[in-house]
Amino acid sequence: MGTSGIGKDDLQRNTGIDLLRGVSILLVVLHHIGLRIPLKKGVLAAFVPKAVLSGLNYNGYEAVFIFFVISGFLIAGNVLRRYGVLARVDLRAFYARRFSRIVPCLLVLVAVLSVLHLFGVQDYVVHREGQSLPRAIVAALGFHLNWYEGMTGYLPGGWDVLWSLSIEEVFYLGFPLVCLLVRRNVVLVPLLVLLALSLPITRAALEGNEIWQEKAYLPGMAAIATGVLGALLVARYPQVPARTARLLVWLGLLAMGWVMFDGVAIWGLLRNGYMLVLTGAALCLVLASSWLRSGTPLRGFGWLRSWGRLSYEIYLTHMFVVTALVRLYKAAGSHVAWGFLWYLPALPLCWLLGHLVERFLSTPAERWLRARMLPKAPLSSPIAEAASL
Repeated sequence: MGTSGIGKDDLQRNTGIDLLRGVSILLVVLHHIGLRIPLKKGVLAAFVPKAVLSGLNYNGYEAVFIFFVISGFLIAGNVLRRYGVLARVDLRAFYARRFSRIVPCLLVLVAVLSVLHLFGVQDYVVHREGQSLPRAIVAALGFHLNWYEGMTGYLPGGWDVLWSLSIEEVFYLGFPLVCLLVRRNVVLVPLLVLLALSLPITRAALEGNEIWQEKAYLPGMAAIATGVLGALLVARYPQVPARTARLLVWLGLLAMGWVMFDGVAIWGLLRNGYMLVLTGAALCLVLASSWLRSGTPLRGFGWLRSWGRLSYEIYLTHMFVVTALVRLYKAAGSHVAWGFLWYLPALPLCWLLGHLVERFLSTPAERWLRARMLPKAPLSSPIAEAASL
């Protein structure tokens, strides 16, 4: 993040995964603030290169694809640790774990968003032509909110974040069934490779619909398949020379930096192929995180690891903070030049809300559900299971 699941101690030793998730969720939050209060229009632009400010503000979409790679890596890795091979996955246990992790927070979020819509709270009303609250609820709970937005337009921000969850959960509804049907890695691996490499092709094929191109199932599933391949590789080769793992770290960091801070150049060179560079970079880093696993956490990055451990909760709830602060920013008549100051309270508040949700909702609900759905299974850390955003 043997055949046992990843526990809290295991996850704490794997600081690389936590850090990568922390960076990813931070980029998502910065993106949603930056769309409304862009850093490149503020005073920071006089001191910081605009390419850096743009990289901080406009890589939220790419960060979600990093999450997809991590998701495939963690969940397939958990199956391999529990059962040895993917073909032995226990369907009931697999779905029970996914349900107990995903559904409690999802239900509460949809309920809160629905109440805000019914009370007509600004920024939470589903109002586009062809959209309605009942249909948005069905799309969110039926894991096709991405398709719904692709056909009708963007939903309010609090709903919009659920597009990635739709892709992820549809993948995991079918994933164990495919593993049981295919059974042999000699067949499964080529299928996963084809899916992973299809990412630029499926994106290019959808260029007529910008929303659907970004949020379609196949591109996101291609990134998840990349992570599954990584888990199979680690299971096949549990150890590699340290220099090989360190090389992967540098390759991953360089490739990811290229995507995030030189987007115009890489797009001009590779077009949709830049997404393969991104998922390949994420794969390098998750592989290295397993092969270089250490019990000594990096000093000074505890806060970022904490963001990574709370990434699912922060992802689902951060728009409440962003929306409220942007409203205050506008009401105060603040000039965009000093907009960066509003980031200072936004980030800790996003973390705090995610922490409260994890402490009082997601972890207690998951433990309660697992105790009833998996009475004989040892509880593993909710965060280790949380490959979702």
